[in-house]
Amino acid sequence: MSRTRVHNFSISLDGFGTGEGLSADAPFGHAGHRLHEWMTATRFWHGLGVVEQGEGAAGSTGADNAFAERHEHGIGAEIMGAGKFGPPGWQDDPEWRGWWGENPPFHTPTFVLTHRPRQPLEMDEGTTFHFLDASPADALDAAREAAHGLDVRIGGGPTVVRDFLAAGLVDHLHVVQVPILLGRGVRLWDGLEALERGYAVEAVSTPSGVTHLTFTR
Repeated sequence: MSRTRVHNFSISLDGFGTGEGLSADAPFGHAGHRLHEWMTATRFWHGLGVVEQGEGAAGSTGADNAFAERHEHGIGAEIMGAGKFGPPGWQDDPEWRGWWGENPPFHTPTFVLTHRPRQPLEMDEGTTFHFLDASPADALDAAREAAHGLDVRIGGGPTVVRDFLAAGLVDHLHVVQVPILLGRGVRLWDGLEALERGYAVEAVSTPSGVTHLTFTR
């Protein structure tokens, strides 16, 4: 059976996976982009085409890059929460098509968990958004069917990742602890006491100041 994986999920030292005050102008609230600066400096990120030409070097090639690029391999479908697909209230805007333009970076069937489903949204290069009101287990069944034997990635945000962990549905978890304190927002670890007992845990610190934590069932 395919595995369920989480990759490149960044949290602060106090465990927050996003800040407070999310909006169309602040997708991560008061956290800004500080949780993801380690990744935007990598060659993997530059290779996604999100860095404009002339902004500098082609990105770092060290351990951060090696971890970041694992995000891509062997994925056949993605599951994300409503808060990752759009800002609060996007369900009231029938024209909202996600943050990523007409060619989102997923290139697979992508399942958005929302209490207000809508018709599927077909984008360029293989991404189709499917909107589900479903439990983690039912959503995973749908994603696995669409993945055709490849792995399913849980893309976030923190509430969705926490729900899948609490349900015992995550086989591989890659969390990146970033040396900042946010103080408020949405935490990842709440209610997951002793989670580590079900996994082999490894930690790697890098010169960027982050620590990569991998939990493997």
